[in-house]
Amino acid sequence: MGVTGGGGPGSLDLVDTGRLSLVHTRHPFPASAASPTTRTLPTAPPKLPRMTGNPAPPTATVRPFLVPHSPDWEPRGRALTQDLLAALAPLAVRVEHIGSTSIPGMAAKPVFDLQVSVADLEPVEAAFAGPLAARGFRLSPYRNDHVPAGLDDAPENWTKRLWTRRAADGVTAVNLHVRRTGSPGERFALLFRDWFRAHPEAVPAYARFKQSLAGVVDSTGVYADVKDPVVDLVITVAEPWAAATGWKA
Repeated sequence: MGVTGGGGPGSLDLVDTGRLSLVHTRHPFPASAASPTTRTLPTAPPKLPRMTGNPAPPTATVRPFLVPHSPDWEPRGRALTQDLLAALAPLAVRVEHIGSTSIPGMAAKPVFDLQVSVADLEPVEAAFAGPLAARGFRLSPYRNDHVPAGLDDAPENWTKRLWTRRAADGVTAVNLHVRRTGSPGERFALLFRDWFRAHPEAVPAYARFKQSLAGVVDSTGVYADVKDPVVDLVITVAEPWAAATGWKA
């Protein structure tokens, strides 16, 4: 790269050696000082602790990878939601395709996020166990969404149940989020999706952020934790749009 800082005292040279280094080349060192100091910066962020308080499932250690948006994600998501609504009613009052695979043009992990809305979480584990096991789902230990940054809200308002299904021949990988109707977590997921659908010009930037992040972290758990505050930032922009347009979850 060889980009210099202009040649003045204390200026910096950036030297491309395969890693990014800061080289102090023109500092007026006294005669007794050591040679110019090179400090190597890490090319990936350090591992971060889980912030949600949930035990990390086995899939949280898998390195994330993203694929370009596929036009067949919309009909596949619709078929999945229709099948699950039929299987989980009457406790399931609504099933929605959410997350990045539900947003036209958005690059995403090849895993569908679906949201089941229920009046009460208490009976769902027993009631949904059979139909979901028959479709290859397993109950996850995760029981909480993260509370968005800056929001003074009790964590119990963000509870959920989560089932997951891994991809196999002819089987789509799915994260199935079960949330209470009218809960902040249910609304958050729908607002995130609908704001991006209404603002396609914002999709490329968010997709580029996710692709860059996936390239420097080594697990989906860290990927999710780093991404959460950016999702929160999107919601702070989406809230005025929701108020102005009369959007409802």
